[in-house]
Amino acid sequence: MKKTTLICLALVLFSCKEEAKAPEETIEAKAHRIHDAVITIDTHNDINVAKFTDSINYTQDLDTQVTLPKMKKGGLDVSWFIVYTGQGPLTPEGYKAAEENAMSKFKAIHKLCEEIAPNDIALALNSDQVRSIHASGKKVAMIGVENAYPIGTDLSNFKKYYDLGARYISLSHNGHSQFCDSNTGEADDVWLHNGLSELGKQAVMEMNSLGIMIDVSHPSKESMKQMIALSKAPIIASHSSARALCNHSRNLDDEQLDLMKQNGGVVQTVAFSSYVNTEKHEAKNAAMKVLYQQVADSLGVTWYERSEIKDLSDSDRATFMSEYPKVVSVAKELATSQEMPSGVEVSDFVDHIDYMVNRIGIDHVGISSDFDGGGGISGWQDASETFNVTLELVKRGYSEEDIKKLWGENLLRVLDEVQRIATEMKA
Repeated sequence: MKKTTLICLALVLFSCKEEAKAPEETIEAKAHRIHDAVITIDTHNDINVAKFTDSINYTQDLDTQVTLPKMKKGGLDVSWFIVYTGQGPLTPEGYKAAEENAMSKFKAIHKLCEEIAPNDIALALNSDQVRSIHASGKKVAMIGVENAYPIGTDLSNFKKYYDLGARYISLSHNGHSQFCDSNTGEADDVWLHNGLSELGKQAVMEMNSLGIMIDVSHPSKESMKQMIALSKAPIIASHSSARALCNHSRNLDDEQLDLMKQNGGVVQTVAFSSYVNTEKHEAKNAAMKVLYQQVADSLGVTWYERSEIKDLSDSDRATFMSEYPKVVSVAKELATSQEMPSGVEVSDFVDHIDYMVNRIGIDHVGISSDFDGGGGISGWQDASETFNVTLELVKRGYSEEDIKKLWGENLLRVLDEVQRIATEMKA
């Protein structure tokens, strides 16, 4: 009798213990926990200097894809703001105009961090500063340069850009620069340098000695191969995806991915829909073009395709750009109530992360958006939706440590290594 009583008591206690166990963490709760714990870094966000003024700036919830309110809402901790200059003529006049454009963007980024919102965001120059600024509760700004064209032929300008905060530079963009060939040469198989020019080879060594990461997202494949052969430090692709999944010249093929691994670098997977899934992108774009035109007609707005905007007069362009956000907003609202092609989604984007992780390893893959430069996919249309990327990674079984690496630790590791090698070269 006594033994039976003890067994019953034990069973009751065991049952109570089971009931007292905490409920199992849901996937979404786990994703939120991880998202809050890691430092999230987006390595490519373009800027418009008109949005960096005393009256219109990133403290407001503007129609741009990146603002401080959107970063806070989506849990995006670090934004690499881009000093972008389109390719122009390789002449002294061309270089001068390009330099003026670049300087205006450097000044805008500094104005945001030092005058407009110093209590909300600060500029970081190395990984230690990223961590300390993040720990203080502020957002972090970093600076990348997309196209070294504004540097001209004076290599001392690399030091000037470094002193202004540039921590990665791409030697070309769309079009061959004085430094190297661009990926755009694939279209007609016309090349200027067959890789790097002599000036470009010197630029590689100059960036190594300064501690500037070399970005290979826009240069041609041959340019990239020559950069890797010359560079004493690992390199990055600041916003590129896997060519095996989407055959676009802006993506890296398997040979290039393997070279990135051997070099110790990192590929920042880009959420640019036409580089993620061209077929889905084109189907959605075709449907949206019809909708934009319908909305513009209903509002009495003359609508132009993107390729036509550059040919407009200054006044016509200004008029169009003032109406553009309204047309887009109404069209997107209408699209939610109509049957539309799905377009490129976060799951398609993470397919590229999966592919590259499987090909070159978790230590060599990162994340970028190309927001305000054409980037954005369904589910990650702006910085406010950044959590959705983490959620998809958790759904696919990535661990917290994996996600930490993907969202920024891999990039910071490369930055540390590049800066360490620069210190050794100076010594």
